[in-house]
Amino acid sequence: MHLLIIPWDVNPEIFRIGSFAVRWYGLLFATAFLFGYMIMLRIFKNENLTDTLLDKLTLYMALGVIIGARLGHCLIYEPEYYLAKPLEILKVWKGGLASHGGAAGILIATGWFAWKEKKSWFWILDRVSIVVALAGFFIRMGNLMNSEIYGVETTLPWGFVFLRNGETAPKHPTQIYEGLAYLLIFILLYRIYWRKKGEHIEGLLISLICILIFTARFFIEFLKEDQVMREANMVLNLGQKYSIPLVIAGIAGLAISLKLKKRARIKR
Repeated sequence: MHLLIIPWDVNPEIFRIGSFAVRWYGLLFATAFLFGYMIMLRIFKNENLTDTLLDKLTLYMALGVIIGARLGHCLIYEPEYYLAKPLEILKVWKGGLASHGGAAGILIATGWFAWKEKKSWFWILDRVSIVVALAGFFIRMGNLMNSEIYGVETTLPWGFVFLRNGETAPKHPTQIYEGLAYLLIFILLYRIYWRKKGEHIEGLLISLICILIFTARFFIEFLKEDQVMREANMVLNLGQKYSIPLVIAGIAGLAISLKLKKRARIKR
């Protein structure tokens, strides 16, 4: 028996003027960049770095995330469709972004930025990882407002009935589960950074975010409905399969970071 069922019928559009519409997802995506910029600005000031350098990094990040997340969705989840109609890849407004593709885009963009600006790649990734975790929260809230990427049927008292999609049974609000997980990870990374005032071992924060975010993603995926038809008979879905190597990379990075910390102590 359901003690509480939450009917969810939110219009994904905030308002529309003619053919122009402002959507919740777009607003929350932009909010993620705004808050991310504000946090990075504080970090850069703490380390006596210029706003100009941050503006360059922000541009690289924006391009990396958007291009990577879009290509990730098209090539991971629906390659047959998009390879047959490549121009459809450019229609970002129709939806379809993948966090694994976004992660790849961030790695490439920050790597290019590090090379151009002669900075340590891991130094950049550690700081970027803080705001990436927060961005994950806002993006999942955007998914909630779009009534997408939700879970299977549940008897738990907080099940959401996604009426806009024609659902009649309560489903796991997996967008909220993931969003809250990412928010807690952001708080953890942010506290670690400021506790050490940025003087932590390089690679620590990026390793932690890979472990924590993609472990959370792996387990929450068990509660989600299949995103595409070809996931129907999979033991592990595509989101889980692409999370495993990132978790392993995070564990390896953490081990290396701790080893470097131990060596540094011995040298002292």
